[in-house]
Amino acid sequence: MSASANPTTTRIDPATGPLSGHVLCPPDKSISHRCALFGAMSQGRTVIERYLVAQDTLSTLAAVESLGARVQRDGDRVVIDGVGLRGLTAPGGIVDVGNAGTLLRLLAGWIAGVPGLVVTLDGDASIRTRPMGRVIDPLRLMDAQIDATNDRFAPVTVTGGTLRGIEYTLPVASAQVKSCVLIAGMLAEGETTVVEPVASRDHTERMLAAAGAPLTRDGDRITIRTTDAIELGDTRVPGDPSSAAFPIAAALIVPGSTVHVDEVSTNWTRAGFVHIARRMGAQIEGPVEAPGTPHTTPEVTTTLSVTHGPLRGTTVEADEVPLAIDELPLVALLGCFAEPGEITTVTGAQELRVKETDRIAAVAEELGALGGKITPTDDGFIVEGTGGLIGGTLHSRGDHRMAMIGALAGLASAKGVDVVDMEAADVSYPTFLDDLAALRSR
Repeated sequence: MSASANPTTTRIDPATGPLSGHVLCPPDKSISHRCALFGAMSQGRTVIERYLVAQDTLSTLAAVESLGARVQRDGDRVVIDGVGLRGLTAPGGIVDVGNAGTLLRLLAGWIAGVPGLVVTLDGDASIRTRPMGRVIDPLRLMDAQIDATNDRFAPVTVTGGTLRGIEYTLPVASAQVKSCVLIAGMLAEGETTVVEPVASRDHTERMLAAAGAPLTRDGDRITIRTTDAIELGDTRVPGDPSSAAFPIAAALIVPGSTVHVDEVSTNWTRAGFVHIARRMGAQIEGPVEAPGTPHTTPEVTTTLSVTHGPLRGTTVEADEVPLAIDELPLVALLGCFAEPGEITTVTGAQELRVKETDRIAAVAEELGALGGKITPTDDGFIVEGTGGLIGGTLHSRGDHRMAMIGALAGLASAKGVDVVDMEAADVSYPTFLDDLAALRSR
């Protein structure tokens, strides 16, 4: 997300006592995006309960509406009358994806397979820095026609046409790239197979299989065939593990805390942060889906109960990164609060450099300014535990996750933190400060 034109500063004072109570974490952002897109691709009507109402996901509703779907929203209940897989209509102008990288990449795969359709996708200043080559390359192998700024960045113009199925091995594990190719594969002639180097989020596979798409998985190979129609059906969005990670982390670093986070998705491809935190000594009670659970299994939820306790260092290797990519900055925060001398190392996380901001640089510089001992590396960071942070000023850089990290740091620091552009959190977790205040008041 690009920083606000006139960012405000929000003061987060240290907690005067333990955090306690229940938090209903926001609906899952990744699943909300996909529900809107697959609902628009469906024949007939789709009703979505607990849709995430945030900037990125509202961009997705606006985008599918501009392309012909009928969208009605009442709070977090969304009704979509779909256009079918090949029923997209040309928008009146550029389709604005805002700051939603998921929307930008998945929508390109859909548009590419609709002959005669020409659509330009653009967004904010931040989205224009996000790498699109990773989806442009496989789509062009499928004979898609795509024009992009410097051949790699938004604005991106996609001209729909006849696609052919391919076998594509992902250079780097990415749920967005995988999803883009699988969506295009439903519209392509023959079969399309995506080969993953390591597992990444599997929401697309689960939802497409449930919607009737001819999709199969064999180990690291996901294959989809030409599809006439899908039917998503009515769905309820589970809680977002990436958002839930913040109240979980708050309980782990504020002494004496016990927090219960409700309706969290336990999908094993999203549980990386819980596994890493538990390895650091975190007391997190609640079942997590077993690794390798098939894509035909519906999304399930649980309550995670979190209790403060001493933390130790750990090492996060490259094969863990795709399952915890959005939560790795929080791992750095936990590393700061680990016992003095404990070392936390993250490697193989180059992807962090091309998120809403360069999160490797942001984590090192911003937490360092609060008293953390963090050394950035090309593909991650090294954190030396000091038992806590002093406090100071943290600039969110327009990144929602950095803003929320600043608030958590303020709660558990010695002197508090002034967060510049706390409003950035609205992209994914609009009620974040309210939820923290409720946990403090109890």
